[in-house]
Amino acid sequence: MSKKNIAILTVILAILIDQISKIYVKTHFQLGEEVIVFSDWFKIHFTENNGMAWGFEFGGRAGKLFLTLFRVVAVSGIVYWLWQTIKRAAHTAVVIAIGLILAGAIGNIIDSVFYGVIFDSSYHNVATLFSDKPYGEFFHGKVVDMLYFPMYEGESFTFFNAIFNGADSWISIGVVLLFLFNKQAFPKEEEV
Repeated sequence: MSKKNIAILTVILAILIDQISKIYVKTHFQLGEEVIVFSDWFKIHFTENNGMAWGFEFGGRAGKLFLTLFRVVAVSGIVYWLWQTIKRAAHTAVVIAIGLILAGAIGNIIDSVFYGVIFDSSYHNVATLFSDKPYGEFFHGKVVDMLYFPMYEGESFTFFNAIFNGADSWISIGVVLLFLFNKQAFPKEEEV
């Protein structure tokens, strides 16, 4: 299989897994609902945020719009990076890594751009897909998070309390792969 096809397959599969899991959680869980998957250290816990890591806010509605537009521009840069990586016949792991980063960025952009107009609210009820009463508008949707791995939960402290989604995972896995294959990802030009 060509590196181009590997990249396309990686991006499509990663986006599909991300979006299917988000849509499932959004249409089957109420906001804040939690299910234990394995022991107490792996849970599905449905939460939403405005799109920044760990639920940080950035400048209200204008900040949300800026963040979403910035991501769209960043995706253009990642597409160019992936294309150049394929052209120089880089290691397959590097192509997959950049493909995962691209898929993760696109996955969270989909939430931010479209979820506000295709879902109703998840507060105190399960959201409806393609609702006639959406909770937001274009470019102001909330990002769905659900993967929760609290390694230790005490009365006043939880170790690793981040709740994230498939798109966030793809970005993290892509970055780890780039780190592991950094010589292939960022080759030094030979000196003449």
